[in-house]
Amino acid sequence: MSKLQIDALVLGAGPAGSAFALNLAPFQKVLMVDVAPGSHLAGAGFRIGESLPAAAGKLLADMGLYEEFVQQGHLPARLNTSNWGGENTVEQDSMRNLDGHGWYLDRLRFDAWLQEVAQGRGAALLRQARLASFQAARENPEWWDVLLEVQGKNVHIETKMLIDASGRKSLLTRQQGIARKVLDKLVCSWVAGVDCDRDDSDSAGVSHICAEEGGWWYTSSLPGRGRIVGFYTDADLPQAGQCSHQTGLLQRLNSNIALTVYLQEQGFVPGNHHGFCAAHSAMPDSVAGTNWLAVGDAALSFDPLSSQGIFNALYTGLAAAEAVSHYDAAAQADYAAELASIQAAYLQHLKVWYQQEQRWAEQPFWQRRNASLMTA
Repeated sequence: MSKLQIDALVLGAGPAGSAFALNLAPFQKVLMVDVAPGSHLAGAGFRIGESLPAAAGKLLADMGLYEEFVQQGHLPARLNTSNWGGENTVEQDSMRNLDGHGWYLDRLRFDAWLQEVAQGRGAALLRQARLASFQAARENPEWWDVLLEVQGKNVHIETKMLIDASGRKSLLTRQQGIARKVLDKLVCSWVAGVDCDRDDSDSAGVSHICAEEGGWWYTSSLPGRGRIVGFYTDADLPQAGQCSHQTGLLQRLNSNIALTVYLQEQGFVPGNHHGFCAAHSAMPDSVAGTNWLAVGDAALSFDPLSSQGIFNALYTGLAAAEAVSHYDAAAQADYAAELASIQAAYLQHLKVWYQQEQRWAEQPFWQRRNASLMTA
């Protein structure tokens, strides 16, 4: 079987994998692999994870993407309101942010655009692929021999670097036997729909966070008068089972009077897009090794309360590309140290965020966060 010889094989074609590829492809041979069957863009109807903070503007500019991104017309995130730590509603206006406003994304469009940019800069993309095996090359132990299955056919690749961009599945790190530390059991049940009465004349986006005894709610406007509503709790608590389907989620939503009134004012009508997914904080024991790196959620999975998921994907993709361009152990060690610093800051901020809410301190969801985050 003939081998395809490349410089970097990226296991995953989401924002993290695409960010890595588009930054390295102008200089080296890069292949992205969509390793999630059924998630390829042609068959995906909706993707959760729509928030991009204002600080991402500088990151996009560093990658030469900002002007083209702005032209896509994603919805500016102008205002965040919250009922957290008390009954009063607290507002955060983007005018107070020195970086300006963030964005609520059309995720399908955003992800497809990043892939197109990566391919435009020289990266190749294989869809609907499965990682069959990988091992050190016999002829050159510093390279990897990788076997992929693509639509029933075997593809044999020899690559200098392996990049784990497979999200929370962490395909590469798990298959290497690297433990992944999961800090909590957070899950999200969500439903997407349309705001029939929302005035989009100012093209502004608003999000709202609301704590309750069993977890917390998040809702935000999306492009095209769309809206997403999500409920976050722990997988082993009764409310998770109740909300694992759309009917149960909407029943719990109706019991939250303040949030229900807010959604009624927007004319929110739930659609057919519903999902139930993991949302926990997690990180592997190692994010870098001999000729491999992890990026995005495969390296650091953030609690959605931080609104840092896509930003982290873009940043780690860029940082990993810079490390790989050097091909030396020092650069990879620096990358691992930088992610360790990010992890420490994230855990400290997470502790502060959750401990602001003490109204239901004796309820299991909140009791766990007070107990675990005190020692995080």
